[in-house]
Amino acid sequence: MKSTSRFLILLLGLTLALAALVAVEAVRATRSHRVTAERALRDYATVAAWEFLSAFDDQLQRAASAALGPVAGNPAASPYDSLPSAAALGPALDSLLPCVATNDPRFAFALDLRNRALTTRGAAPSAALRAWLGDTVAAAALGEPLGPGRSGVVWDPRGGTVVLYAVKTVRYNGYAAHEAPLAAYGVATCRAAFAPLFAAIVARHPLLPVQVAGGLPNARLVSLEVVDPEGRSLFRSGPPATVGAYAGDPASNPGSILVRASLPPDVAGQLVVARPGARLPLLLGLLALTAGLTAIAARQLRREHELVRLRNDFTSSVSHELRTPLTQILLFGETLELGRAAGEDERRQALAIIVQEARRLSHLVENVLHLSRAERQMVRVMPVPVALAPLLREIVERFTALAGLAAVRLRTELDDTIVATVDPAALHQIVINLLDNAVKYGGDGPITLRVSLELGRARLEVEDSGPGVPAGDRLRIWEPFVRLRPRGEVPGSGIGLAVVRELVAAHAGECRVESAEGGGSRFVVELPDATRVDARTEAGRRAGAVEVPWPGS
Repeated sequence: MKSTSRFLILLLGLTLALAALVAVEAVRATRSHRVTAERALRDYATVAAWEFLSAFDDQLQRAASAALGPVAGNPAASPYDSLPSAAALGPALDSLLPCVATNDPRFAFALDLRNRALTTRGAAPSAALRAWLGDTVAAAALGEPLGPGRSGVVWDPRGGTVVLYAVKTVRYNGYAAHEAPLAAYGVATCRAAFAPLFAAIVARHPLLPVQVAGGLPNARLVSLEVVDPEGRSLFRSGPPATVGAYAGDPASNPGSILVRASLPPDVAGQLVVARPGARLPLLLGLLALTAGLTAIAARQLRREHELVRLRNDFTSSVSHELRTPLTQILLFGETLELGRAAGEDERRQALAIIVQEARRLSHLVENVLHLSRAERQMVRVMPVPVALAPLLREIVERFTALAGLAAVRLRTELDDTIVATVDPAALHQIVINLLDNAVKYGGDGPITLRVSLELGRARLEVEDSGPGVPAGDRLRIWEPFVRLRPRGEVPGSGIGLAVVRELVAAHAGECRVESAEGGGSRFVVELPDATRVDARTEAGRRAGAVEVPWPGS
């Protein structure tokens, strides 16, 4: 048994160690997942910024192509052709990037790149603005080509003017056909003119793939900020970027706007990549549960050890309890068999001792049988109406024969009018066990058996004058094999009170132990279905006439 216990303890320890190792690896995996998830969320934010910038560029190019294309879209046939003036951009001035929120000048212009001649339509620009426009737009148009059908944007660092332009080219025929800048046509507007375009993109264009965003709108999913090349804010959307937001690298075009995007932490967990650390509490909970189960298993194993020890003590105690009466029975039986009794008085004394020891054996065997039935949940009782006082007197008489000289301390306080529905044989076992317990542990003082009626319940009390039962042990003593004094100090098997508890429970009653008024213990048994009748009535006579079968007879 000891080697098996060590093996089980080792197995439990290995289980707990394995669970701890799994938890450590899970924590490491969670940390790795956190790093990967945060990197992915930052990449998502970068993708959102680029998607916004791409959508802005696409819509801006389409609007510019529709407004400026009729004038600048067709290449000139010769570098000496006459060019349309700014008056041809009247429709573009009305439709392209309108600006009504500020007082910034808004006008259309035509810049001849051959001689830097500038004509305008709409609000008259200042001389400084005309000079800046001629130099900046000419440098941009003559610099890196925009590409067929594309437009460029120039931001005035000194104020709020933004220029959207397209380049009209001339086609040369040489060894290979190519085009050269001839003139620039465009519209000068305010920075605020871009805000409606930005808002339309946020409202209509998904900034992240649908399978990633889970169908969330941009305003809920992404926080956006758009700034001009000088760092001045042009547009904000979505919730403000708080601590813990996952911001990506800003997206920008050289010399153009810059877009910053971030994912709020409260929606990050709704993306395809789960919120970092979401499973860590579950893993730690599983580890705690494993540790708890291991502790419970270890405690159960310890209880099993205690149960084995108690059963061994019980076997030893029962063996001793059986050996003593058997020895007495054999001794006086042999005395009678061999005719060694000197006279009739000695023969009667020998027979009395044999009967007394046989009753002790019967009582012990009956307790063991009751305990066995209780463990198998086979305790059965057959309650009938019984007058308690006559039955208890008979039980006391039989206990007197069983207890010998110890019974002289027994007193009774019985009410002859109380009738209860009980199993007489079971009540006999209950009272005998309580009286036997009082004789063994109740000291040398008197033992009192009393019965009373309280609220329709019969109350049986066995009171002694011993040292009493400590408050912490008043529930434990009803368990099998529990003895408050060391084995050998007081004879017994440790099952008497356990049998009392099971038999009382079979009657739907209650049992407990209290402190007696003058010291000692008071064992109380309460049985339901009790009443008070006149002992002289026919019902009382019938109740009192019920026979009590002697256990083992």
